[in-house]
Amino acid sequence: MPAENSSKQTVAPLECTGVSKEFTVEARGIKALEQVSFTLKKNMVTGLIGPDGAGKTTLMRLCMGLLKTSAGSLSVLGFDPLRDRNTVLAKVGYMPQRFGLYQDLTVQENMDLYADLQGVALQQRGERYAQLLDMSGLTPFTRRLAGNLSGGMKQKLGLVCTMIRPPQLLLLDEPTVGVDPVSRRELWNIVYHLVEEEGMAVMLSTAYLDEAERCREVILLHQGKVIGQGTPSSFSNQVQGRTFQVQAEGEHKRVMQKKLARMNQVQDALILGKSLRVVTEKGQTLDSKDFPGHDVQVHAVPPRFEDYFVATLKTKHQKGGQAITLHTAIQESDSAVIQVQDLVRTFGSFTAVDHVSFHVNTGEIFGLLGANGAGKTTTFRMLCGLLPISSGSCRVAGMDLRTASAQARSRIGYMAQKFSLYGNLTVGQNLKFFASAYGLRGKHQKRQMQWAISTFDLDQYLKTESGMLPLGYKQRLALAVALMHEPDVLFLDEPTSGVDPLARREFWTHINSLAEQGVTVLVTTHFMEEAEYCDRLVIMAEGNLLAQGTPEEIKADNSDREGATMEDAFIHLLEHNGAAQ
Repeated sequence: MPAENSSKQTVAPLECTGVSKEFTVEARGIKALEQVSFTLKKNMVTGLIGPDGAGKTTLMRLCMGLLKTSAGSLSVLGFDPLRDRNTVLAKVGYMPQRFGLYQDLTVQENMDLYADLQGVALQQRGERYAQLLDMSGLTPFTRRLAGNLSGGMKQKLGLVCTMIRPPQLLLLDEPTVGVDPVSRRELWNIVYHLVEEEGMAVMLSTAYLDEAERCREVILLHQGKVIGQGTPSSFSNQVQGRTFQVQAEGEHKRVMQKKLARMNQVQDALILGKSLRVVTEKGQTLDSKDFPGHDVQVHAVPPRFEDYFVATLKTKHQKGGQAITLHTAIQESDSAVIQVQDLVRTFGSFTAVDHVSFHVNTGEIFGLLGANGAGKTTTFRMLCGLLPISSGSCRVAGMDLRTASAQARSRIGYMAQKFSLYGNLTVGQNLKFFASAYGLRGKHQKRQMQWAISTFDLDQYLKTESGMLPLGYKQRLALAVALMHEPDVLFLDEPTSGVDPLARREFWTHINSLAEQGVTVLVTTHFMEEAEYCDRLVIMAEGNLLAQGTPEEIKADNSDREGATMEDAFIHLLEHNGAAQ
């Protein structure tokens, strides 16, 4: 026994040595991982960070023995994940991106099922259940069906079910995708509690780079290779002296962003409310004197991990992004394009949306924010004509959705929260199907399909089934389909959920160019920095509007400190109104 304890003290939670993994897709060899080597440290959270397609999920599946390496070796708590798979499964907790909760079972029944699957004795369950439920805040909801939980609560329940038998190593594959900032914060609190109280090692992948800074160490993957391993600050310090905040008086933020993107010394320009965060090229700096004749203030700011990520992985051709050019000009209207007045939606005795009112003008980017279960997706679906209105009025593109929803839909483009195209059809077949569904025929159809292929760089994937596309290209295809008929109004339901910062920047280059051409955009998002792109926004909770205004107005009204972020304001607003879970 002493020898075994001594061994446990020296073995690493996870050790990768020259790990490679190759897949064959449509007769092509694809290297998902190439010569990956690193050692995971004990008693800490390590972030596994990388763009879409970097190999993060593949690596986690290899660690669990769900895939076989093409080359190299893996040691998980001293065991081989293939040869000793049962031992690894008993000692490692794994929460994949789509954790398998049973929607028609209650919270308690899901926990019981996973306790059975993990072989947890009945006498050990009560104390463990109480501890996990208290830690996750799910104690009052044990009788609620999992299918009726909010997105954030489902993620917490998934983590609870993973943890019923305490693991020595916990692998979390993007656990915070699609959940609101309050739930993200709660999930992180749970993870850190597990590390501190139970002494486990955690490897967590995430698309949110602010979360990378919450990790003790970071492993950065790109194109299947390890770029580096170290503390978040060891990465961000490498772009010291290259990060600036720029604010221009009298200049629209989207116009200023385009100007900055064209400057030789600027590598990246990100909208943050009224100001822009700029990363310069290596060896370059930025000063107010670089803007002669303009009232522009430039201040150096400390670098973030995301600054390093973008500076290292953003290629030259991505610098300015590609703007979308529509064939048909949008006619500007004096009246609001979207008019919502006392909108109500009930499901039986439950009121999901309660007398909500707002308006959106031509060419405006308007944000609809809220915690999971706030009613924003229900509102969104009513505005798209996909869900009947219980009471109130809603006009889109001049048409009343209660009486002319079909006509209104012909003027609307819709990009759903989850990939909603036909996964078993190729990219080309999806484009043709939706072009026909939108009534495009003959030469017009061919022109619009070619426009979509060219604009979104889909040539190489035309014969690929859309379900097999990388996430970033799924997003491109979904946006291409939504714009095929050149709508006046574009609805985007959490369009960048789970995508990396490079794909997110490319996406918003498209959206900004559409707004400049007069397309009205309504977007829901859980990513608070993305809300900064909006001209105006509303924040909902429990079916009600809590706040409405520009990003700067909402931050000023809902924070007690200078330099507060949108996430600070969002959390403050929900907690102040008792809406935080």
